[in-house]
Amino acid sequence: MSWEKNLSRKFLHWVTFLAISLFGLQAASQNSPTKPSSTVQTTKPSSTDQTAQTTSTATTAPAKQGGHRYHPDRFAGRAGTYYRLIWGVDGLSVKSAEAGQVIRFTYEVLDPAKAATLNDKKIEPTLVDEGAHVKLVVPQMDKVGKLRNTNTPEAGKSYWMLFSNKGGYVKRGDRVNVVIGKFHADGLVVD
Repeated sequence: MSWEKNLSRKFLHWVTFLAISLFGLQAASQNSPTKPSSTVQTTKPSSTDQTAQTTSTATTAPAKQGGHRYHPDRFAGRAGTYYRLIWGVDGLSVKSAEAGQVIRFTYEVLDPAKAATLNDKKIEPTLVDEGAHVKLVVPQMDKVGKLRNTNTPEAGKSYWMLFSNKGGYVKRGDRVNVVIGKFHADGLVVD
């Protein structure tokens, strides 16, 4: 009889410990100012044609404090969809390289026919930083030629072009516009 009483007492201690632990974790996650979370509910059919609901929690990183400008989203609103549907490209990015002397623009081709303008060697691309009042161009090297991809685009491949940033006018965190003929990618953040 005493072993049953001892076992039930241990069980009660474990249940209490677990309840306190879970309550503490829940309170900590609700009161954490640096890690806001959002809950997204999705539905997907199961193998028995019934609908099952699943819940997932996504945690976002806190906004960067300090000297650099922080822009969590690459594109505002529907801009990403626009570039995919109209120009057949995705994953647009602008990065500072070679100690800030070169700005590298990259993109992934989804639809080669729509993206052909970006690789057309007859069109001169420019990178415009309105804040710094500069317009950068793709440099011409003697033995190499223009520092950009001009071959026929293929779906699923990434392409690039380099803009000369001699003097370092364009800096990380700046918002820039890439213009290639009728193609305009406005408000890209330099990484």
